[in-house]
Amino acid sequence: MADTVAGFFSELEARVNPERAAGMNATYQFDITGDGGGKWHATFANGGVAVAEGKAETPNITLTTDAATWMDIISGRTSGQTAFLLGKLKIQGDMSLAMKLASVFGLG
Repeated sequence: MADTVAGFFSELEARVNPERAAGMNATYQFDITGDGGGKWHATFANGGVAVAEGKAETPNITLTTDAATWMDIISGRTSGQTAFLLGKLKIQGDMSLAMKLASVFGLG
């Protein structure tokens, strides 16, 4: 498990569950704020995924949180749902994609 936000995103393509990602055609935008944060996006198409640093032109969903909360989510110390309910994770766009996040990206 990566110990930094950038490390997580550098490993993300390898973490994606191909069975759960099959048929997906969507772009996730991740805006991680604060020290150690940054912007990344993951684009699913044709049965594969590509992860890149920076802002996507037209994401289907944007997730915004601080670096500490993101590290808690990806390590399993807290769930995305809990972070969302506490206002620590903001989600804009297709909420059904947010529900797929943990299983597709192998989080927790």
